[in-house]
Amino acid sequence: MTSTRPTPGAADAHGTERPTGAGRSVAVLVLVALAALIPLFGPSAALHGTGEAAAPGSGGITLLRTALFAALCLPIGELFVNRLARSVPGAPEKPGDGPHPPVPRSWSPFAAVCGFVAALGLASVVATGNLVPGGLSDIDVGGLYASRDGKLALLEVNAFLVAGLCAVSRRPATQIWPLAAVVVAEALRAHPTTEHGPLTGSALTLVHLACAALWAGGLLHALRTLRLWHGRYGTRAGAALLGLYARVAAVLLAAITATGVWSSLRRMPPETILEQLTATAYGRALLAKALLTAVVAGLALWARQRLRRAADPLTACAPARAEVVALGLVIAVSGLLTALPAPIRW
Repeated sequence: MTSTRPTPGAADAHGTERPTGAGRSVAVLVLVALAALIPLFGPSAALHGTGEAAAPGSGGITLLRTALFAALCLPIGELFVNRLARSVPGAPEKPGDGPHPPVPRSWSPFAAVCGFVAALGLASVVATGNLVPGGLSDIDVGGLYASRDGKLALLEVNAFLVAGLCAVSRRPATQIWPLAAVVVAEALRAHPTTEHGPLTGSALTLVHLACAALWAGGLLHALRTLRLWHGRYGTRAGAALLGLYARVAAVLLAAITATGVWSSLRRMPPETILEQLTATAYGRALLAKALLTAVVAGLALWARQRLRRAADPLTACAPARAEVVALGLVIAVSGLLTALPAPIRW
């Protein structure tokens, strides 16, 4: 009798080499380390030679914002793809659970903890007058209620706490409401009332952030679901799920591009944008984000072509995995943008 357990690094039925569990763990650690380089060195690199002053603790704020954005993407993406999975023709059914297909173990509780810690760290910065606190005595918790930014920071802390409780409850879908509150708070925070047309800016950021969370978190969870289904039920249902996600992702990409361009033109007028893209820290980070987004769009197109034309549609998973990595870098650069000086309206 021979063992049916796959050997490390063995090829599957289609001849595709499958990475071992240890290999995947090492790859994840390497990617996390690379993403951490952006908060550590991003602010100084973007500010170099611009004559602009760095905000106190900009590296730490970048890291906290990146963690907060990632904590938003994971649960929103899970809820999005789980709903898509229910509408996939021929999707496998979870035994004893009716029309609900089996899905991977949720990462939402861990994301809620990460988001809570990040929001708490950002709230402590707001509580010290946007300075890095040197100790607990420097934090004025009561002062948070006296300012708009403080109230929004408290809203995000409480929203992630409620989202975590919802994630471990019998109705995890209810976490969409506290998560939506975080998205609204971030949109309002990014556009203070002193800005020209703050409501327009907040609306653009709201759509941009929501679509980005659906895209990034949805793709990651779709690949996780695909891996689960492929190992148990074959390729047809997984390919259908990826195709359904790809059609929605095309709309999300259009919305992200439109709101991103509009927001950029509001912050940097057309006649100055080319100069500010290279002469200001914000412009440099925005240019890096635009280039990474173009790479992501190219990978998404490549995956879509493979999904439609390849003999094995699941070969689209290779560019899709690379797309997830690039999206992680986009999230890190987005966190960097929030820690840099606002562009100058010449």
